[in-house]
Amino acid sequence: MQFRQQALSKLQSPEELDLPVRFARPQGRLVLAVTVVVMAVAAFWAFTGSVSSKLSAPGILTHADGSYLLQSPFAGQVTKAFAREGELLAPGAPLLQIGTDRGERTVRLPAGGRVTTLIAKTGSVVATGADVATVERVTRADDPLVAMLYVPADSGSAITVGASVDIGVQSVPQQPFGVLRGRVEAVGRAPRTPAQISGFLGDSRLAAQFTRQGNPVAVLVRLERSSATASGYRWSSKDGPPHPLDSMTPVTGSVHLAAQRPVDWLLP
Repeated sequence: MQFRQQALSKLQSPEELDLPVRFARPQGRLVLAVTVVVMAVAAFWAFTGSVSSKLSAPGILTHADGSYLLQSPFAGQVTKAFAREGELLAPGAPLLQIGTDRGERTVRLPAGGRVTTLIAKTGSVVATGADVATVERVTRADDPLVAMLYVPADSGSAITVGASVDIGVQSVPQQPFGVLRGRVEAVGRAPRTPAQISGFLGDSRLAAQFTRQGNPVAVLVRLERSSATASGYRWSSKDGPPHPLDSMTPVTGSVHLAAQRPVDWLLP
């Protein structure tokens, strides 16, 4: 009863009615205002901004029609080589002469091109079906190079035709020459097997290298031409290297992917 009377008397007392109400401190209001502004800016950027990214993949400089591996239809000893490495030959041109138990036989090119590697030399003994040369499928010495990239199969769908590509050439230091410029011309629809890659490049070792992490998707990159550089192609630097480029040179391509809104990463 005593406590009840004390409580009632305290409620009836006007002594504390004129005490000021305590509001938030100025520092607290400033922090709240900054937080609201940051959240608003972040939301605006999430819906209107864009983020670009790149996809890197290994590849090689080659020609659009690739190369083929020439095999000997005869068994015997090579007695003469009609061509040298780097020489451009017409279809049906003689490449090697092989002495067999039935006399001299001539190995000819089934399709014209440039001899990049002459595996069998004069004096070599070859079996039927043995590799004797690698030939690039070109018709002219100045046929343009392309970059063939081999992209992981699960990333191929992110690449669009026309996307710009920065290509680092293994034999060309990026300081001070920079990287090659190119654009995606075609993206493979299905992963390439080692046999398919070997058939296109004419090199089973490269095929094994490009399929080490699984069968990749082939991406054809057309190099941008330039008459102002010694190589004949456009570089990120003004002049590029002071020498031409060779086919079958390893490269690493960085493909610019389509820009995305940050909010797209959050929405299903």
